[in-house]
Amino acid sequence: MRRRSLFQLAALSLATQGLPVQAAPSALTPSIRFHAWLEAQWTAALLRDPLLATSLGDPRYNDRFVDTTTAAWREQEKRRLNMQLESLLRFKPAELPPADQLSFAIMKSDLESDLEGMRFPDWMMPLNQLGGLPSFLAQMGSGKSIQPFRSTRDYDDWIKRLSLATASLDGLIANMREGVKAGVTQPRAVMQKVLPQLQALAVEQPEQSLFWEPFKSFPDAVPAPDRERLAAAMRELLAARVLPAYRRVLAYVRDDYLPKARSSTAWADLPDGAAWYAHRVRQSTTVALSADEIHAMGLKEVARIKGEMDAVRQQVGFKGDLPAFFKFLQDDPQFYFSKPEDLLEGYRKLQKKINALTPKLFDIHPKADYEVRAVEAFRAESAPGASYEEPAADGSRPGVFYVNTFNLKAQPIFGMETLSLHEASPGHHFQISIAQEDQNLPKFRRYTTNYTAYVEGWALYAESLGKELGLFTDPYQWYGRLSDEQLRAMRLVVDTGLHAKGWSREQAIRFMLDNSSMAESDITAEVERYIVWPGQALGYKIGQFEISRLRREAESQLGDKFDIKGFHRVVLTAGQVPLPVLGQLVQAWVAERRAGRSAA
Repeated sequence: MRRRSLFQLAALSLATQGLPVQAAPSALTPSIRFHAWLEAQWTAALLRDPLLATSLGDPRYNDRFVDTTTAAWREQEKRRLNMQLESLLRFKPAELPPADQLSFAIMKSDLESDLEGMRFPDWMMPLNQLGGLPSFLAQMGSGKSIQPFRSTRDYDDWIKRLSLATASLDGLIANMREGVKAGVTQPRAVMQKVLPQLQALAVEQPEQSLFWEPFKSFPDAVPAPDRERLAAAMRELLAARVLPAYRRVLAYVRDDYLPKARSSTAWADLPDGAAWYAHRVRQSTTVALSADEIHAMGLKEVARIKGEMDAVRQQVGFKGDLPAFFKFLQDDPQFYFSKPEDLLEGYRKLQKKINALTPKLFDIHPKADYEVRAVEAFRAESAPGASYEEPAADGSRPGVFYVNTFNLKAQPIFGMETLSLHEASPGHHFQISIAQEDQNLPKFRRYTTNYTAYVEGWALYAESLGKELGLFTDPYQWYGRLSDEQLRAMRLVVDTGLHAKGWSREQAIRFMLDNSSMAESDITAEVERYIVWPGQALGYKIGQFEISRLRREAESQLGDKFDIKGFHRVVLTAGQVPLPVLGQLVQAWVAERRAGRSAA
């Protein structure tokens, strides 16, 4: 197939914006050419990853699925990254305006990091208790996730997509076999948690399957004859291909993989594991900190927060020591709901309360709203306490604040204000939705969440705004804020301890039990998350440290000219950026404010 020239790509991009395209290539500015290139890269990215398109509410590729489990795909991906980087470097940053220079630097950093990561065989460990293709397909097929089920076309799209995806389940098995041969396996302790998830999905009858949920009750837009045809097609697909594939995954994990899974937890114990972990740390934090430095920072922060927790103990008049206070908070029924629906309703009330308070600190708000849902039963036991799913970019689906109701003792009432601030408004929901809605950002910065330190750092910083917003008036709710901050501080210690300092799973659990009032079940799930997702948990506290530092410096430099709403606007409209880039943006804003004061 003939490739389009750069001029054709530029013309195509301009045409989609309603701009004239009669100019010759020589008349195109470097900025126009660069934006056309970015637009072309984004279009290609959606074709490579049609699930991303679906998640954004773009229905064009809802019937497509790309099998990423093959060696051919990995080789193709490596060639693509090299070609894309080579193509990007043909642009000269000095010829681009500052905003484009920023996008250039971010794209270059992304591509170089992805290329560096290709040396590490993540593909050999495609499944863990936090998820993987089997659970993700089931979520989509349940009718309560990103895949729409509103029309006959939607149902046909899903049946086609699911039929294409089935081969990847066998590819997943093949890759895990390669991992066993190479000594690259998940720890046995966490893979045992995968079995109940697979057992819930590998049922015998189509009508018992989570995939059957959208076929139990069709929307009015689907005519009766189509309903019969679609149900018959889905029943045949499930019975003949999908459910047998799930049973093969279950049998392999249970009978072959688990006995050969490693007993250790450290990523450093894997082949090239030390370098692999260091790469993950850099990806998550976007700063040059060693595991030892992060570990020391974490220990210091854990001690500080523990002291503040003890101050709350004294404030509420509790007579015992801090460990006894932790036990009191864990056991006293006043701190816990007895019904999942009451917990969910409590978060919905908080949604209304916090939404009314955010104008105190923000002059920018997302257009999209969010809704509160319980985590699906099949994945609840191993899922984190809460999570956020972004809205569809076209406005067809709101954001979702998922609350895990599996163990209500892991969802204390005193933690609700903090958790809502983090996952919803003004945390993830603000940051992710505002970026999606910003038409001035290139799409790769609007729709991707590559930078954990920025995304999670903002959400943790958002927790710290509770008192300024008028929350945390109850000392127990303030304790909840400290408890969540302590969790993120303990992550610095435990993640590096597990993967760089030889800590055992039990040692990590013990450390968290000794330094918090978290339920042991919640702590165990957290530790097992760090075991299979090394480095990711470091981004939270590192990001919050940096955003808080930038605010303090801006307040110090600007004095009475500091504008908290303006500061938040700068941070939230940055898109997805590494922390050093965010620092440059804030410094530029400070310089503009100071220049304005001088001019006055």
